[in-house]
Amino acid sequence: IKCGHNLMAFNNYNLRMVSDALDIAEDVTGNFYKFSLGQWKRHHYDVKTLSFLIENEISSHAFAILKKCTRVVDGFEPKTKNRDFYFICLQDNHILRALRRDSKLSLPSLLVYIFTHELVHIVRFCNFSQRFDAPEKEREREEKIVHTKTFAILKDLSIPKLDYILDSYHGHRVCDMVVS
Repeated sequence: IKCGHNLMAFNNYNLRMVSDALDIAEDVTGNFYKFSLGQWKRHHYDVKTLSFLIENEISSHAFAILKKCTRVVDGFEPKTKNRDFYFICLQDNHILRALRRDSKLSLPSLLVYIFTHELVHIVRFCNFSQRFDAPEKEREREEKIVHTKTFAILKDLSIPKLDYILDSYHGHRVCDMVVS
């Protein structure tokens, strides 16, 4: 389906997969961090697909970008009424192009990887493990850390073609070194 940006967007069948993949990613990420339902709900985010993105949310290369906003919550004191809110902005066109280019990929497995990766970022930002507005050098290191955590979360999950995706990102992971 072509969207208003004249880029290829997800169809209704793809959108159902988006929903299913997000459910899986939330479940495995929450289990990894041992979150209760209440703890998970403190991480405020939503997903936007290409049809709903505005100009500055469209990437020229990424499968998804994370956008941070501040939401005003009525009924709270001035110091606590502003709450960080994140949008996972899926880049349907890049995801669909990758699927056409590489038959070893599948939409469900790629979406589970993308969502898990972005949820790890959100957890790290919300828990103050990393600043959202970190300098470029720190961002590169953060990406490696997040790829490593994403691998740890997904490595035992049984989804067709997920192993291929995990192997594809192997070079992006860091390993902790122990000196004895």
